[in-house]
Amino acid sequence: MKTQAQLCHHNDQRCIVRVEAFDGDTSLGSALGEAPTATEAEDQAIARLLQRLGTPKATTASNKELVRRNGQEGDRTAQKATPVSEPQTPPAIKTPEQDTQTSAVNEAPTDPDDWSEELTAIDLELQRIGWDRANESIYLERAFGHSSRHRLTRFSDLVAYLKRLRELPASSDAQTATIPLRRSDLVNQCDEILKRLNWPQQQAREFLQNNFQVGSRQQLSDEQLLGFNMLLEEQLLPPD
Repeated sequence: MKTQAQLCHHNDQRCIVRVEAFDGDTSLGSALGEAPTATEAEDQAIARLLQRLGTPKATTASNKELVRRNGQEGDRTAQKATPVSEPQTPPAIKTPEQDTQTSAVNEAPTDPDDWSEELTAIDLELQRIGWDRANESIYLERAFGHSSRHRLTRFSDLVAYLKRLRELPASSDAQTATIPLRRSDLVNQCDEILKRLNWPQQQAREFLQNNFQVGSRQQLSDEQLLGFNMLLEEQLLPPD
């Protein structure tokens, strides 16, 4: 068994790392960890994953890999690693029961056709921060794995980019500025956890309502969706 770790988010206060375990090319499961440094967050995620799988820690220690998707840079205490492609697995055949597990927390079905307002707002934010195209390219490469905003194909990623720019102070360093959470990744993680929990629709809806007082994950911010994922993962852990 080997593990791969992906840095999901980092700022001055915390890092969040997702660790996934594999037996060959078969995924055995994943877990999230949150801590002040990437190394500590990775260790926490591994511990939670091993607890869930009932696997001795020694079997994965030699195979730990820190994978930063799309060139994301973590806390300087975390060791560098070469990005590793996610293993390709055949699509699962969904049953009607599985479809209902996530229907209570579905995302908006389509993106708008006109993105001009957001693109104009991005230009204004770049001027405010003081970044030229070179600085923007550096930041985009860190956040999304490519250097042009025109290669952002998801509206949610464009909105996340704009939202993070609005939070950056003027004269921020493109090499170290906080990068946005990728909502598409968060949604995929949420879907995976809900499938593993195998909850009925009503239970998933009540869990979301009880913890965030909303009826759909579409109403959650990126930070809240990340928190929702971590709460869901706790439900996968065996009782003490």
